[in-house]
Amino acid sequence: MTIDDLLTFSSIETNGIRLQVATAGAPKDPTVILLHGFPEFWYGWKKQIPPLANAGFHVIAPDQRGYNLSEKPEGIIAYHIDELAKDVIGLIDSIGKEKINLVGHDWGAAVAWHVAREYPERLEKLAILNVPHPDVMVQTLRRSLPQLLRSWYILFFQLPGVPERVMTWNGYQAMRRMMITSSRPDTGIAADLDRYVTAWSQPGAMTAMLNWYRAAFRWGHRRTVSPARIRVPTLMLWGMHDIALSSEMAQPSIDLCDQGQLVFFENASHWVQHDEAEEVNRLLIEFMRELL
Repeated sequence: MTIDDLLTFSSIETNGIRLQVATAGAPKDPTVILLHGFPEFWYGWKKQIPPLANAGFHVIAPDQRGYNLSEKPEGIIAYHIDELAKDVIGLIDSIGKEKINLVGHDWGAAVAWHVAREYPERLEKLAILNVPHPDVMVQTLRRSLPQLLRSWYILFFQLPGVPERVMTWNGYQAMRRMMITSSRPDTGIAADLDRYVTAWSQPGAMTAMLNWYRAAFRWGHRRTVSPARIRVPTLMLWGMHDIALSSEMAQPSIDLCDQGQLVFFENASHWVQHDEAEEVNRLLIEFMRELL
């Protein structure tokens, strides 16, 4: 039996588009929405979905807009962070829940931060995997040359058309190499690459995925007098061997949370939910069960 056999797939309309979602567990149970990042899709949570459902959660893992089988609206502005957050709110409304638990990794974590800032009344708990608070990220980029150098690819992604050609060349070799070199060898991501390639190969997917970065570069950060505090109880999990994001941003991020808990994984990469799935699952379940 594969992970697909354990799930129900459907297409849900939210914020004017349709997203494919994978679901597990009973709808009457407390809901947790899992937001994947670049360049994954719902499948990036394959190690989390069954344990969360077995622990008594209604699990929803969407392909976010532009990814895999979800709709891919044209234009960079369609991937503004406000629209991405509204997609999540629309999903919450579609299941008839007032509040849910929200978990995000990579770009999914950036969306989760934004939802927590703009719509705190819709969240019970927030869990962030390997992405800093957006204000901390901007401040770090302004003062840290090492982090700026780590983020070189964001500038490359701004070029029109060139990144698409590079990323799709020779059977997505650059994408495959990125996934392998940035993850822990024993994690098993390499065995799933054909599945990822199928998602990346969906018509319009590569441009849509890159448009997340293009929109963020143009309109992603709202300047405020002071960093925005997060009122929702927050758990941050951080793999120390993240080649793209410095762990030095983790503590300042959790310091901006009224109720925050930070856990480092000394031997995990950026893909902490893959590398340390059992411990990540345990921490998520314990954290979200506190209000049950």
